[in-house]
Amino acid sequence: MTDHPGDGILVVEADPDGPEWLAENAGDLRSAALEAGAVLVRGLRISTAADAAAASRSLTSELMPEVEGFAPRKALPGGVYSSSEWPPDQPMCMHHELTSAPRYPQWMVFSCLKASSSGGTVSLADAAKVLDSLPTDVSEPFEREGWQLVRNYDQLVGPSSADAFGTTDPEAVDRYCATHDIELRRLPGGAMQTRQTLPAVVKHPVTGRQCWFNQIAFLNEWTMDPSVREFMVGEFGPEGLPFTTFLGDGTPLDPSTVEVINETYDQHAVPVPLRDGDLLLVDNIGTAHSRAPYSGAREIVVALGDPLLRLPG
Repeated sequence: MTDHPGDGILVVEADPDGPEWLAENAGDLRSAALEAGAVLVRGLRISTAADAAAASRSLTSELMPEVEGFAPRKALPGGVYSSSEWPPDQPMCMHHELTSAPRYPQWMVFSCLKASSSGGTVSLADAAKVLDSLPTDVSEPFEREGWQLVRNYDQLVGPSSADAFGTTDPEAVDRYCATHDIELRRLPGGAMQTRQTLPAVVKHPVTGRQCWFNQIAFLNEWTMDPSVREFMVGEFGPEGLPFTTFLGDGTPLDPSTVEVINETYDQHAVPVPLRDGDLLLVDNIGTAHSRAPYSGAREIVVALGDPLLRLPG
């Protein structure tokens, strides 16, 4: 049984048989998620990471490891992860998963083992509608030039290079970066900086829609809480932030450009009312997701399903 509440989220009431029901209905659920951007499945009684892993495998053909993640996660048995270790009092702004990586998931599967007592709402935004709504003086330079991501590893914050690239071997990291057109600089003291230029808009491989698919605003310094940015710049200098973004030709972004992008996301944000035991299947290319600040315990298990090779613009 399905319904469309007033906020536009497609909700499916599942048979409590769990993975068996999911496996039987996986094709229909994926088709519905492609059309609606996401599907919220209720009634599965997911209560453990093992339940979440089984449910995620039922909905996907392959679960992929995370490489080049922007924040630490805990790897859990069954090929799934904890949610990103992001300060609970800070919002996690709209983004798609792993847009800068050579492989990224077609599907995100979020299993809610325990909803937060306050806040923590997940919201979704249609990436094609976001692109259509952006002012042309903002979107066109990115469509033409792409976007540039600069990251600094092995400092006090963010994932280490070993966590991000899955190896402690510097030569393996060098080979990975060379293979995937990532400019790599070894810095004094053992830190490492990477720079890469990526398409900001891609064509969805199934629907054919042009999608605003990037982390331009989310990973930009002007999206940070001002006090956090001030601390980071004071600690590491303007060139040493854990991450920030530029226009593809290296032009710095002004605060107003980043604000317009985030405001456009906000215009299209649809909150998802997650409850204990819920599963949310998200089309990672067609739909951005965010997380509001929260208090109290909150436990979400994340699966990255069906990897795709980076799409051309």
